[in-house]
Amino acid sequence: MGIFAVVFLLVGILVGLVGGLGVAWYRTKRASSEVERAQEKASKIVEQAEAQRKEILFSAREEAHRIRDAAEKEARNIRNEATRLERRLELREEQVEKKLSDLERQFAELEQKSSELANKAAELEDMRRALSEARDEHMRKLEEISRMSRDEAKNTLLSMIQIELDQEVARKIRESELRVREESEKIARNIIAQAIQRLAADQAAEATVTVLPIPNEEIKGRIIGKEGRNIKALQSLTGVDIIVDDTPEAITISGYDPVRREIAKTVLNKLIVDGRIHPARIEETVERARQEVEQRIMEEGTQAIMELGLGKIPPEIVRLVGVLRFRTSYGQNVLYHSKEVARLAAMIGAELKADVQVLKEAGLFHDIGKAMDHEVEGGHAVIGADLLQRLGRPPAVVHAVRSHHYDEEPRTIEAFILMAADAISGSRPGARRDSLDAYIKRLEKLEDIAHSFKGVEAAYAIQAGREIRIIVRPEEVDDDEAQILAREIVKRIEGELTYPGQIRVIVVRETRAVEYAR
Repeated sequence: MGIFAVVFLLVGILVGLVGGLGVAWYRTKRASSEVERAQEKASKIVEQAEAQRKEILFSAREEAHRIRDAAEKEARNIRNEATRLERRLELREEQVEKKLSDLERQFAELEQKSSELANKAAELEDMRRALSEARDEHMRKLEEISRMSRDEAKNTLLSMIQIELDQEVARKIRESELRVREESEKIARNIIAQAIQRLAADQAAEATVTVLPIPNEEIKGRIIGKEGRNIKALQSLTGVDIIVDDTPEAITISGYDPVRREIAKTVLNKLIVDGRIHPARIEETVERARQEVEQRIMEEGTQAIMELGLGKIPPEIVRLVGVLRFRTSYGQNVLYHSKEVARLAAMIGAELKADVQVLKEAGLFHDIGKAMDHEVEGGHAVIGADLLQRLGRPPAVVHAVRSHHYDEEPRTIEAFILMAADAISGSRPGARRDSLDAYIKRLEKLEDIAHSFKGVEAAYAIQAGREIRIIVRPEEVDDDEAQILAREIVKRIEGELTYPGQIRVIVVRETRAVEYAR
């Protein structure tokens, strides 16, 4: 037992030594492996650091090259700019030297001319003195011949001139009386023309008739209907005359009210498209067409007010503005004319520091009475102003509208601006029924009349032919003759031309005295 115990003990000791040695060898080998991995990792880090160093060095070299190239390019640009500026300076110096040379030459010429003028002035002074002596001698001889002194001759001449002036005044009075009579007749004709125009434009064929094209001739018979029932119903419900004649593929709608003509046109278009034409259908279509035209009227009025930025306006006024789309005045659409007047008045008012908002509203509404003047007695300016006042529009707007045709004496700057804008819109070339050829011929005739007189250098017809300015040669026409020339031209214009209003004739005579201070 003791021997086995010793043996087992020795074997245990041996096994422990062998195990310890194995563990130590394993740990040593593991540590060696970790050292190798650490060395490999360190080598990789070193390699990466070296690559980064090379890359940084390469980038630094490239940046240095780029900076150097940019610096060289900037230096080249600076050198080129300096060279260009140097060339410009050289060229400028050459130009300055040339101008100095020209100025010296001109100065020498001016000195020579000054000397010549001085000599001529001396000669003129001698001539003036000689003329004065000759005049005195002439006056002395005249006194001897007439046996009158200078004062007596002057008084006699003044008496003759006074008689001529009295005759001229009497003639002017007669002309004024004749002009007043003519103006009165013209005003009377205008009143009659305005009364007629309230229901129709100046050319009734264009203002009161609408021609409606139809697809075929069969439609005419269906529109007439059995024993004329359909056309009678149409005329009764729309209030217009429908003319079905021999005009191929067309029907004529006649009536003084353009709104009714538009309703009738809409009704006929709908009936032709629908194909069912009988009195009941006509009545239904007329009612629908009235609603559509009424809607279009409101849209037209709303659009006009929005274009001018007038803000909230009562619906009754909006509707009447839309009705103006279907009204014409001397061939000019009243709504387009009203919008144009509003814009013109606003432009003028902005320049004169007037109330632009008042001018816009007054301009758009100044002819609103024309939308209802066939229903209410009175002129359209008064009708429109009363309506605007009843609906609470500003007093400045009401006054401008009422006075734009002098139905009330204008008192504000806005009223005068509205009158001017209305006149500009209505009288500019092409606005109303006046052909461009006739307008141009009238201007040319005015200038031809002026050029036909002796001493006229230039003539210009301006302000749409309402004024002609004539420039005369001062050496041929003196101040007194200029006044006589203006009067003669007026006579020729009155005798040879037909024109509205009046034409202002201005004769310009200019005398210049020029000297030089040295």
